[in-house]
Amino acid sequence: MGDELYTPQDVLSSATWNTGLNLTDYESLYRWSTAYPAEFWSEIWDETNIIGDKGTHVCDVSIGIEHNPDWFSEARLNWAENMLQRRDQKLALIEATEPTSLNPTLQFRRFTYSQLYDLVARLVSALLANGVKPGDRVGAYSSNTIETAALCLATTAIGAIWVIGSAGQGVLERFEQVQCAIIFAVDAVVYNAKVHDNLGKFSTLLSGLKSKPKVVIMHLDSYPEERSAWREGWVSWQDFILQGDAAKLGRDASGEIEWYRASFNYPLWILFSSGSTGEPTAIVHRAGGMLLQAKKELAICGHLQPTDVFFYYTMPGWMMYNFLLAGLSVGCTLVLYDGSPLRDPAFLWALTDELKISIFGTSAKYIEQLAKVYQPRSHHSLSSLRHIYSTGSPLSAALFRYVYEHIHPNVLLGSITGSYSCIFISLHSILAGGTDICSLFAGMNSALPVYAGEIQCRMLGLAVESYSETGTLSPLDEPGELVCLRPFPCMPVGFWPLPGFGTDEEVAAAKQRYHDTYFSEYEGVWYHGDHIIVTRSRSGNGGGLIMLGRSDGVLFRFGSAELYDVIDSAFCATGQLVDCLAVGQSIGGSDERVVLFVKLPDNARLSPELERRIKEEIRVQRSPRHVPAVVMQVTDIPYTLNGKRVEVLVKKIVNGAPLSIVNLSTLSNPECLPLYSEIGRKLRENV
Repeated sequence: MGDELYTPQDVLSSATWNTGLNLTDYESLYRWSTAYPAEFWSEIWDETNIIGDKGTHVCDVSIGIEHNPDWFSEARLNWAENMLQRRDQKLALIEATEPTSLNPTLQFRRFTYSQLYDLVARLVSALLANGVKPGDRVGAYSSNTIETAALCLATTAIGAIWVIGSAGQGVLERFEQVQCAIIFAVDAVVYNAKVHDNLGKFSTLLSGLKSKPKVVIMHLDSYPEERSAWREGWVSWQDFILQGDAAKLGRDASGEIEWYRASFNYPLWILFSSGSTGEPTAIVHRAGGMLLQAKKELAICGHLQPTDVFFYYTMPGWMMYNFLLAGLSVGCTLVLYDGSPLRDPAFLWALTDELKISIFGTSAKYIEQLAKVYQPRSHHSLSSLRHIYSTGSPLSAALFRYVYEHIHPNVLLGSITGSYSCIFISLHSILAGGTDICSLFAGMNSALPVYAGEIQCRMLGLAVESYSETGTLSPLDEPGELVCLRPFPCMPVGFWPLPGFGTDEEVAAAKQRYHDTYFSEYEGVWYHGDHIIVTRSRSGNGGGLIMLGRSDGVLFRFGSAELYDVIDSAFCATGQLVDCLAVGQSIGGSDERVVLFVKLPDNARLSPELERRIKEEIRVQRSPRHVPAVVMQVTDIPYTLNGKRVEVLVKKIVNGAPLSIVNLSTLSNPECLPLYSEIGRKLRENV
């Protein structure tokens, strides 16, 4: 376990918690929150000033978690209404786009809360004028702009369901499942200082859809508008807004938006699994669960304030975009960035100083790449920083120390996780916080210390534990499976289609998939598919969390992350290796051997001496059982579009699965997979 790197500057107060108990530290509060979830979540509603009608019911926790009980069944609320409590001249959104040759000077667009509310109201009227109703799906194939944020708010304001795929992400299989009534698309995107046309991809998407949605095109200002590729019936963003202005719908006599206050369990938005080996799963999240959980994470655990300037490197198709937007409920100023994070390693840190960013969200992958080429503290003030959040692959202890030495010595470094498989910012994009729950199982807390290599704590109200293969609690500091023992309000309401949105057969199949995904491994508990260690409690944190990897990618019951930490610190950091990937190869029965694939710098070869040193370093830093049986050089390591190493898919291919199982649209470099198929064939011949 790592050393302490951060001393908390906030003090945990139990004065406002109506428990009748003396909750003196985080551990006691955590234990109470998971033992009495109904009382705890009722307190969260009151403490965070939720707008809506609460009612008296919270949750019948005697109903098993596998039955996905309703929460706050008498409540009526609207997520967007809670995001737009402010209507003043405080800055709500700052939009920054990576400079290009067409627009070489970095420029900002700024929207106050008053301006944002007005734009949302105009969009509400336009959506209603175009026949959008509660329960309809509104799709966006867009980038990280003010318009996209306002559109999300307007969609949910009227009870429609938000669906988005980031431009550049494969979305046909996503949108086809949910059949949007209307789709908004941006005509171009910016990445790596270049403007990339998006209408060609969007036209291909539309051609593949069986449904025929209405289409609205949003224009990227730094790109000359060209309408020759437009299809008949497409409407510009400006004309769409004017339709709403003419219709004057969706406001009451006082000018207030007529918010669609629905059930706490009403569908808010749909997120999708990566779908690397099949059709992406459409995961439906409940409005109240998203609101209550985000308020708890940001206002209670993260202690974000209206004075904070909150940035997360994300694209709208990834879950961390939802996490970022929730900052509006606190009254923060959000920074929306569209472009590359590392083409110029100084860019985001110069942006931090210029905009006085206090909450900076990134990933272990970004920090890992940054550490090879740049030391921000040597070139920037960074005096505004309070927190740095890291999502994605586990953040190694060495990278924790890099942050404190070379970025900021007093910042709270919050490694946050909802799922190892779903929390990764790559150099291109981000998927974070756990698509399954669109929230955090473990993460940051401003009242707790930070220990190198360890997530600070399990989040309040989530009864997270580690289970052995036999379904019993794993001892502290020993590996096990991440489970959640009691119901929690950010559980997905279901998989699409929900009742009322499909045939009886489709709804029944979706319900069965939901149960099989989370409740087939252990009886009566949520199984998340991550291999973890719950550490012993220190400084009253109730035990931190160490992420070891996906359970179906676990090697001899240890996590691939344990190997990656060694390789990254001992070989990648010194330039001897570029990347690596570890999988298990079956060698008969239930036995397997570890195969480590390594990518070397251009024109370098894996020598017997380097292979020996790799194995020896793993043996010394870990144990003899961690040493891979085979080390092989490859030309590339496969990644999904959201930047996740494709461990499970490669494991299947190495063990004989055909390449036809691969959904190519979900991978950033699928051209490297035939190599693994051929390597797998040779490895199987030589077992």
